[in-house]
Amino acid sequence: MNEKIKVYDEKMSKTYEHLVADFMTIRAGRANPHVLDKLAVDYYGVMTPLQQVGNITVPEARIIQIAPWEKSLIKAIEKAILASDIGITPSNDGSVIRLVFPELTEERRKDIVKDVRKKGEDAKVAVRNIRRDGNDALKKLAKTEISEDEIKSMEDELQKLTDKYVKNIGDLVEEKSKEVLTV
Repeated sequence: MNEKIKVYDEKMSKTYEHLVADFMTIRAGRANPHVLDKLAVDYYGVMTPLQQVGNITVPEARIIQIAPWEKSLIKAIEKAILASDIGITPSNDGSVIRLVFPELTEERRKDIVKDVRKKGEDAKVAVRNIRRDGNDALKKLAKTEISEDEIKSMEDELQKLTDKYVKNIGDLVEEKSKEVLTV
């Protein structure tokens, strides 16, 4: 792969990886500890990721259990969960916090699939914008140092990369949609 094209490959790869990480936080009827990845807790005045202040487990298919390392953190963890967009009210027994995920209704599943498809489309647009930036940069090079044939070859390579990432994103969206719609 040409060095000038490699930069755009890395950018497209980052877009894809971001989408993968984003999809991990979407709940699909089962308890997924990744829905808590973006949560931070006030730990002695410092906003600290939830994973660093307690142990997160999934004892049953629809329950996430958080066992804080310090009992004094229970209120702060509950506050962070309530302030988040998870939409689940935590319950605690004084030592652990439990999040019980209700069964998703068919309507809610369809809404989640719409959201998944929108995020997938946004990622495809981002990949295409990276391609456009790459093509613009190649056109500037054409005026100075590289022959038309080399530019054409690099544009083709950039298009193949774009096609690959758009297909991968499409596959990922279909996989996640199927997962969400599965009861």
